[in-house]
Amino acid sequence: MFKEFFYPLWEYISIFNLFQYISFRAAFAFITALLLAFLLGPRTIKMMTKLKLGQVIRQEGPQSHLAKAGTPTMGGVLMVLSTVLSVILWQDFHEPYVWVILFTIISFGGLGFLDDYLKISRKNSDGLQARFKFWGQIILAAVVVLVLYYLRDGQTTLLFVPFIKGALLDLGLFYIPLAVFLIVGFSNAVNLTDGLDGLCTGLMIIALIAFSLLSYLSGHAVFAEYLQIPRIAGGSELTVVIFALLGSCVGFLWFNSHPAEIYMGDTGSLMLGASLAVFSLILKKELLLIIIGGMFVLETLSVMIQVFHFKRTGKRIFKMAPFHHHFELLGWAENKVVTRFWIMGGMFAVMGLSTLKLQ
Repeated sequence: MFKEFFYPLWEYISIFNLFQYISFRAAFAFITALLLAFLLGPRTIKMMTKLKLGQVIRQEGPQSHLAKAGTPTMGGVLMVLSTVLSVILWQDFHEPYVWVILFTIISFGGLGFLDDYLKISRKNSDGLQARFKFWGQIILAAVVVLVLYYLRDGQTTLLFVPFIKGALLDLGLFYIPLAVFLIVGFSNAVNLTDGLDGLCTGLMIIALIAFSLLSYLSGHAVFAEYLQIPRIAGGSELTVVIFALLGSCVGFLWFNSHPAEIYMGDTGSLMLGASLAVFSLILKKELLLIIIGGMFVLETLSVMIQVFHFKRTGKRIFKMAPFHHHFELLGWAENKVVTRFWIMGGMFAVMGLSTLKLQ
């Protein structure tokens, strides 16, 4: 909105020329989302406490978590609001990808909100029935993927592999189910990781920083050619959205750090995972997402391995899955688990970004 209103005035007042620069708008999108989160956070916590919208703790989880029961949840609403408001102010809406991301943020946030609300109203941790939640994710992901397929620019269905120059193959129509799988998979992966104070939020911040760099480089003709990565028309404009989402996450972490005053719930985790996957689809970094989001992948694998092994043998590999709980039960303090997972997340992000020069 600001660009539409102020940029045409640069002919009269030169300082308004700043509004054409993505770096300027991205920086202020971050600051705006951060300040909105700071401003709305205390009010959100107070309102949710008054309405008794508190976290329901699984009885089979770590016993130390039982004390967290009643802590306000659905904090993802705070992230959705601060991100969307910031994007409205600083984004160039002529880029169709922006609308795709906004739909992803609002729709997956809405699905998570419904799940959170049912958990609270029923006073148990069940929420939406698994099949309804799963099909809801598939339908929303399919809408996003079909729009991306319709908007395709010749590169949309191509599969690019880290360390290899050029596209490996054209997926054609197979792009659609694979893209849907990626969105649903990462939406659930981030959801599984949201189990300790600040853990998921911090890992998302690290991943978003990596993707903000990727979006800027992918949309810049000179950098994209130099690094021999796919040039995405309008890719740089996504940097503004990513920085807005990043600002909202940093602001949310202020209240979500241990001991957490509020939890993001499925409202936040489903939205964050889906958004990260859609960023990777637009920027043609689908496989790179698996590296940058390595901790989310490991958390998901720990659950799959635990379930598979238990069904076959009746025994557990981990004391509890997802495996951040395993380390808790080994005696690690919650802060230590979170900090060490952040360090690992940073390592995966650096590994992912390093592939830009190893092609």
